[in-house]
Amino acid sequence: MSTLWITEFATLGPDASGTSSPIPQFPPVATQTPLTLGATQQSAAFNASTRFVRLRADGACHFVIGSGSFSATVNDTPLDANAAEYIAVQPGMKLAVIVAV
Repeated sequence: MSTLWITEFATLGPDASGTSSPIPQFPPVATQTPLTLGATQQSAAFNASTRFVRLRADGACHFVIGSGSFSATVNDTPLDANAAEYIAVQPGMKLAVIVAV
């Protein structure tokens, strides 16, 4: 079975001159329990400090970000296997994911 990892970040890291760079500032705000790809499922709500997330799956999948109760479909945003994606999000939102078929 394939897995999706969700890592939550609050800020970008500074470069040598102190300017924000397009690199997340570690340590992360939160690291969610990985989701096993299969039928659609939802993540936990993002932390109150979370402003963007890093998604990485070892299998192809589709995801959608929102609030409340919702499901992902194969028509939602695709994520290729072994690719990392950074997404800006709002605190309290969730991610739903489904394995690509």
